[in-house]
Amino acid sequence: METTTSIGWRNISPPGTDRPPMAARPFAPGYRIPPDLLLRAYASGVFPMAEEADDPEVFWVRPEIRGIIPLDGFHVPKSLAKIIRQARFDVKRDTTFVGVVDGCSESSDGREKTWINGPIREAYAELFARGHCHTVEAWRDDRLVGGLYGVTLGRAFFGESMFSREKDASKVCLVHLVEHLRERGFVLLDTQFTTEHLKRFGAVDVPRNRYDQLLSEALQGDPALY
Repeated sequence: METTTSIGWRNISPPGTDRPPMAARPFAPGYRIPPDLLLRAYASGVFPMAEEADDPEVFWVRPEIRGIIPLDGFHVPKSLAKIIRQARFDVKRDTTFVGVVDGCSESSDGREKTWINGPIREAYAELFARGHCHTVEAWRDDRLVGGLYGVTLGRAFFGESMFSREKDASKVCLVHLVEHLRERGFVLLDTQFTTEHLKRFGAVDVPRNRYDQLLSEALQGDPALY
């Protein structure tokens, strides 16, 4: 996996090229990730991460193997389909970006650490304000109990993180997201990596060259409206 601790990096190469990220100056405290740079990174198959929430440094990641969920191969487990029919949660979109990111930043039984640090939080908040970052939220009794967020560009949705405070809340959000993406004409759902949890829904690994092809196709033509 290619990484660089280069927040000063500007020469992001387009999909299909094999030029690696360029290392530049070290991260400076208080540095702001420009939204335009972040969007160019996504268009190049690159995304930012941090080691931990309290680590001020950000590194760029371009995996050799990428996780995606084919929208035409999405699978809803029977037990989850039953929960969805019960309408246990009130599902909303884009009502509380801060609330969702806070939830994704919390430690949990399956996640002791989070990679969402201050610079990343601020950068995605700016994308949200610009209409390039979106949330899906699960509510119960006016309380946020689960959610996910991700970036939209062209006809691609790049999933970033998800959380649950009640069982199955984030799973219901994922099902809602896929249904919405299909309706809106999206063609790529990028999960960055696959997990056993995501594989239950049809997530697969693809090599970088295949991912670059899928990304290029998703960025062509008129963008989908989320």
